[in-house]
Amino acid sequence: MNGNEKTGSPAACAVVNHRTLAMLRAVGADRARVSCSSEPDLFIDGLSCGDQFAAHALAHEGLVRAARPGRLGELVPAVLTTAGRAALTTDHQRAA
Repeated sequence: MNGNEKTGSPAACAVVNHRTLAMLRAVGADRARVSCSSEPDLFIDGLSCGDQFAAHALAHEGLVRAARPGRLGELVPAVLTTAGRAALTTDHQRAA
């Protein structure tokens, strides 16, 4: 390790802001699909997410994943991981 690597749990490393929280809420509400790819693109309500950099980060940080395997490029339902649900719960508790 050269000191630039992330450490800790995925939820602790993710850049969680209003935009990414809205994306997580959409996934949690079963409104999102993700492309099967090493750089998964997120689609919400049938439309491509405007911030694919954030979508990639959510997937790479382990907050969102495909609900099932698919062919390369296939769109499949997106689901929250345990870490993704925890990020939403933590934000909800902070807001209360």
